[in-house]
Amino acid sequence: MSASEKAKAKTEQTVGKVEKEMGRAVGNERLAAEGESKEAKGDLRSAKEKGKDAFKN
Repeated sequence: MSASEKAKAKTEQTVGKVEKEMGRAVGNERLAAEGESKEAKGDLRSAKEKGKDAFKN
C-alpha cells in the first residue's frame, strides 16, 4: 500500500468516526450520516490498496 493512500484511508476513517460520533452526541443526523459515509470511504480505500498489494506479491 502506498504511504500516501494509506494515510488518506486512515485519515478518512478517523475523521468519519469522529464526525459520526459527534453527530450522534449532539443529535445531528446529517453529520452522523456524513461521518459514516467518510468512514466507509476510508474503509473502501484501505481495502482497495490491500487488494493491490496482494496482486503485487
